[in-house]
Amino acid sequence: MRLCSVLVVLLLISFSAHALVSPQSQSLSHGASRLEIVLEKKAKESWQAVDPGKVFLQNDLLRFRVTANFSGYLYVLNHGTSGDYTLLFPGAETGQENRIEANRGINVPATEGSFRITGPPGHEVVYWLVSPVELSSEKIQSEYIPLPPPPKERKTPPKLIPRCDDKIFRARGDCIDTSAGPQGVADDSLPDNLAAIPALSSRELLFERGQSASVVSAAEASSRPVIFEFRIAHR
Repeated sequence: MRLCSVLVVLLLISFSAHALVSPQSQSLSHGASRLEIVLEKKAKESWQAVDPGKVFLQNDLLRFRVTANFSGYLYVLNHGTSGDYTLLFPGAETGQENRIEANRGINVPATEGSFRITGPPGHEVVYWLVSPVELSSEKIQSEYIPLPPPPKERKTPPKLIPRCDDKIFRARGDCIDTSAGPQGVADDSLPDNLAAIPALSSRELLFERGQSASVVSAAEASSRPVIFEFRIAHR
């Protein structure tokens, strides 16, 4: 499975008030509602957790390991540097079962596959979308809208050249771009079919990153959805 130069994954979260149980989660700040994302790179026959700001190379194979303290459904939308929009997850190649159970981790892709880094140098802009109900279900509440089909019009994403942090490189020998990883999203950067989704403001979210995990949390429990981005840097 290719990972185009800009991967966009939407996350709609129905927050609840449970605590994550993994040791990595306990080492980071606590919040009423939490989502932990571990970015993994394939090294020979095994997967290794890497810094969310690591600058990757062409043909590197990546996947995400996701753990939440709430239940819901995960959806992934890809916006490539060509301007095309594609629903990546759930899908025939990435797995059709997109249910998230509280405190039970899942891999994305949910199959044995992976995402391959290709395309010009830049940042993969990754948004996660989790809904409390399946978006194709008849049980969708009136305040939620079904996920519309990806727009057909092309919109070339901004090109950001990855940069190594010299201090981290000297200390660890890794090329780390500190602008990568989880962060808030500007409403005007979303495709039109997603911009209308009502969501928590990024100002109400807390973003924290460690060397092997990132956590997005909200200080107070809420039933409203949220949208944020996770950037992946590569050369």
